Amino acid sequence: MRTAFDLSPLYRSTVGFDRLFDLLDQDTGVGPVPNQPSYNIEKIGENQYRIIMAVAGFGPDDIEMIQQGNRLVVTGRANGPEEGKHYLHRGIANQAFKQNFDLAGHVTVTNATLENGLLTVGLTREVPETLQPRRIEIGAGAQSAPGQGARNQIGGEPNSGRQGA
Repeated sequence: MRTAFDLSPLYRSTVGFDRLFDLLDQDTGVGPVPNQPSYNIEKIGENQYRIIMAVAGFGPDDIEMIQQGNRLVVTGRANGPEEGKHYLHRGIANQAFKQNFDLAGHVTVTNATLENGLLTVGLTREVPETLQPRRIEIGAGAQSAPGQGARNQIGGEPNSGRQGA
């Protein structure tokens, strides 16, 4: 059953939220956004992702990537007009673009390459050790909790619950 909500913008512009999206329907049936380069987002490991954008006609100097907080912005500057060329069909869009990707917490860009018209952006989720889950050991029932010992810490006598005498 399909929902009445269009979730495709979430799929197209987020990285690292795959656990949430596993709960949602993956097949939205919506194509690429007009005037934007086509791209794939793939999970290549437990904490590693890759964005591959089709940027035919753009060189490394024409593309700028900026990560600010949890947002990655990829901007492509169009080349100037091509003098003396007469096209019968122009299917390769060489238009300026700006694509935003919302990244999950602790996801950072590790590398970017441009080869054969494909911009490949490597991403890694690096959760700090203090935020990672940790196992808590549970003690046996015979041990008492700290500060609730059977003896008074000052005099070494049993704690009677009375103050002074």
